[in-house]
This record gives sequence, structure tokens and C-alpha cells, in this order.
Amino acid sequence: MPRPETPAVRVKSPATVEDQIEKLKSRGCVVEDHEHAVCALSNINYYRLAHYFAVFLETKNRYRAGTSFETVMHIYDFDRLMRSLLLTALEEVEITLRANISNYHALKYGALGYLNESSFDKCHLHKAFLKKLDRMIENNTGEQLVTHHMQKYGGAFPLWVIMELFSFGSLNTFFSDMKVEDKKAIAENAFGLPYRCVESWLQCLSELRNRCAHYNRLYADPFGTVPRQIPGLDRNMNGTLFDYVLVLKQLYPRNEIWNLMIAGRLSQLVAEYSMYIEFSQIGFPDDWQNYLVDRAEKCQPVKNVQN
Repeated sequence: MPRPETPAVRVKSPATVEDQIEKLKSRGCVVEDHEHAVCALSNINYYRLAHYFAVFLETKNRYRAGTSFETVMHIYDFDRLMRSLLLTALEEVEITLRANISNYHALKYGALGYLNESSFDKCHLHKAFLKKLDRMIENNTGEQLVTHHMQKYGGAFPLWVIMELFSFGSLNTFFSDMKVEDKKAIAENAFGLPYRCVESWLQCLSELRNRCAHYNRLYADPFGTVPRQIPGLDRNMNGTLFDYVLVLKQLYPRNEIWNLMIAGRLSQLVAEYSMYIEFSQIGFPDDWQNYLVDRAEKCQPVKNVQN
């Protein structure tokens, strides 16, 4: 059967790197180092960089006076390094949450208790959850843990095993679908915090992780979800990058590592790029450094039941 013709649509024509540079110049961008611009656009898609140039648009096709290619590239690099640093911190939160949820739930409801609808809150959509589990297993058939449990245990996956296949979003949903008393216990044990705060902040960190993992822009792009107010914080939460950093600090499990490896490096990163970035575009207040240090005592995780 012949293939149907593709409908005629109007699309932009491809442009060479030189064409792209000329387009930037025509919009008011100053290119001080032509070779640097050629190198950058040869390695970074123009469409990706356009998201950073958009921050400087004064009108639809005109950048603010003084906009330079070099400044935009510095902001691009700042964003890239910020994403990398935040992903490192998010990994710790995700692993801590994974362990605390699986250990608590397995001890209370049994290794396979997650397969019973009664172990969740009434808002939980169990049939959809089970179908999602099947897809996770099917999509990871090459993984050793899947092969091992399929061959040796007939496809019976203890919670602490199957949870290793969960994305951050799936982990967040699992926590939200638990009974209130269980969420309270996990939030207190893992983070020493009210469960409603943890629930709100996990939703925010899931959005943050998605942006970081997909290399989306953080600079000058507020988040869609405003985090629940941090208890005792003397400033209101507005959904800025800085608010999400503060939420991440609250859930990070080891304050000494946070202070040294995350807050310390973040301070160095901001200091290095301070002459190129606008602090208002990332929600950093003038006294932002005063909020970064974590002085809270973190709770110890529950006993590990994995074997």
C-alpha cells in the first residue's frame, strides 16, 4: 500500500551556524568573539540556546541593549552547573525516601503488602498502580534484579526490590497514596517534619528533578508549584529556584554533607557567575547565604530490612 502523502505544512528552513550568528546580531546581540560563537553553536543546538536569549528579549525580535553572546553563554554554563549540583543533592533525597518508605511499609504490611489495596489510602488507584508496576518490570527485563526475581521467585518482588525501579515521580505518588498515619510516621522518622510539608515538597522536588534531568532551563523560569511554607522561615515561598533549593535543604538527609558539598559548592558557583546573573531571576535574596546552612539535626533512618 502506498504511503499517504505528508500534508503540506509551513516550517522554518534550516540555517548554518553563520546564519544563526547573523540572526542573533540582527536582533541586537553583541558578538565579541566570532570564533567562540561558532564553536558554541556548533556544539549546542541553536534552539536550546534560544531559550536563554529569550530572557533578554525587549520585544519579539529585539534584545535589550548591551546583550552579548558571551553573557548568555555564561548564564547557560551557570544553569548547566546548577542542574548538575542539584541532581547530586536530589539523588540523596530520593535514596533516603526510597529506603524509608520501603522499610516502613514492608515491616507493617509485609514484603508484598503493596499488592494489596488495603495497605493504601482510599484515594489510591490500585488497578492503575498494578498496571504501572507491570510496565516497570517489562521495561526493565534486562536488569539483573528483575531477571533474578523472575527466575528464582516466580516474579514476586519484595517492595524494597520493586521500588528500585521507581522514578522520583512514582516514589512521590506512592508516598502521597499511603495512609495518613503511615505518612506521618515516615515524615517524622526520615526528616523530622510534618507529613503535609514533606508531601508538598516532594511534589516540588519531582518537578525540579524533571527539569534538571531533561536539561531544561532553571534561570529566569519560576516553577509552577509553590511549596508549602517552611515552618519558622521568615520569608514567603513563591516558587522560585531559591525556594526549591530551600525545600531541598529541608529534605536532604545529612546536614554536614549539605553544608560542605552542596551549600559550599552552590556558594562558589553563584560567586563565580555573580557578574553575569541577575539574582532576581533565580529568586535569591540579598542575604541568600544566611539561608543555605543547615543547622537541623537529622533523624536516623529506620532499620533496613532488605536482604
